[in-house]
Amino acid sequence: MQIFRKKTLEKVLGESGKKTLRPTLKTMDLILLGIGSVIGSGILVLTGEAASKSGPSVIFSFLIAGLACGLTALCYAELSSTIPSSGSVYTYSYITLGEVVAHCMGWLLAGSYIIAGAAIANGWSSYFKSLLEGFGIIIPKEYTTLPSEGGYGNVLAMTVVLLITIVLFKGTKSSKFVNNFMVAIKILVILLFVLVGIFYIAPTNWTDNFAPQGISGVMIGATTVFFAYLGFDTISTSAEETINPQKALPQAIIITLFLCTVFYIIVCLVITGMVPFTQLGKGDALAYVLGKVGQGKLAGVVSLGAVIGLLSGPLGTMFAAVRVLYTMSRDGLLPRQLSILNRSGIPGSTTIGVGLLMTILTGFLPLGQLADLANVSYIIAFALVSYSTFIIRRDYPNAKRGFTMPGMPYLPMISILLFIVLLYGIQFSTWIIFGCWILVGLAIYFIYSVNHSKEK
Repeated sequence: MQIFRKKTLEKVLGESGKKTLRPTLKTMDLILLGIGSVIGSGILVLTGEAASKSGPSVIFSFLIAGLACGLTALCYAELSSTIPSSGSVYTYSYITLGEVVAHCMGWLLAGSYIIAGAAIANGWSSYFKSLLEGFGIIIPKEYTTLPSEGGYGNVLAMTVVLLITIVLFKGTKSSKFVNNFMVAIKILVILLFVLVGIFYIAPTNWTDNFAPQGISGVMIGATTVFFAYLGFDTISTSAEETINPQKALPQAIIITLFLCTVFYIIVCLVITGMVPFTQLGKGDALAYVLGKVGQGKLAGVVSLGAVIGLLSGPLGTMFAAVRVLYTMSRDGLLPRQLSILNRSGIPGSTTIGVGLLMTILTGFLPLGQLADLANVSYIIAFALVSYSTFIIRRDYPNAKRGFTMPGMPYLPMISILLFIVLLYGIQFSTWIIFGCWILVGLAIYFIYSVNHSKEK
């Protein structure tokens, strides 16, 4: 059937080799891009959210999610060094499973990036509001509250997403500089929090109720924090804008995941040791626990750093969403206008469209639901990456690889099984929304994409 037509590896390499996007990123830029996406959504926003469900045992939630993502990171490292395309999972699926599956994955991936950026921006507004209150500036509740809770929407978060859209519209070089600066601030904030917080740890906060919901709570927590490991996928979407991608991409992916896992575990130990887990579940968890132990001024410093550093999260996810949609448009699966580059050398209309959609989601959907929606898509996408690594190794054994996944085919299979387990924590209502999103994507495919594909 033509809906399952596949691309060859040779054709994908030929298209990505044309370098229509300007290569400006080096290994360190990629690591900072990944860290910016990962620890933005994880440490500064979701640690409190996950700890409120799993208690101190949230460290095992991070370890389980980190193990699954670590195995997939190795798969990403091989695939990105073999296939340096901005399409990421979309492109890998096109080669291994066919066009209609690739379209669904591209649609899911782009949507998940947009949702992830919206969730991070949502958390950013909590820190910004806390910072302003420290200076005696009170923002009316209606401007930071969702309509479902009686407000006008999260106007603060919507504004910052629009500003990030403008930065990305001006090109990769300028957005790279902004991202690197924000990530440096973010790392300093985390180190400051840990160095101060360890002196306020009460071991009884760990031991009194270590796993309040047992194994079930740990797995629910693992599904929640899985969202916090998405930055290394952002790295793979920058392949066509990377200098020496065969070497830089696998190095950046592996280093990013290792560093972020270490950060997560340390921060989770400190945050759950400082206050009882029942007090967590806040969007500005780090500043909140510092305030609870009497470190109000330091909480203000953390809020200031978070206000600056968290912005790298929406920037990274918006960057990635634009690249996936650009690649789909270049293949004819979305309108051609989405792959037209502006004077800065980036897909201008796609950047504006993604920015506007992220702005709307940021203002009107709650943080927890945004994270859950993104998680389903990424769990499925990462499982397909593990599968694609095995298939491409089998079908193209002589392809040039900058990194080789060890333990083939056993480690990719273990990775897939772990992702199936992670689906346990997804709520039924989230599956319903996920299914509706897939149906919209399929409708676009059969109405437009199947007749405009360049593989036709």
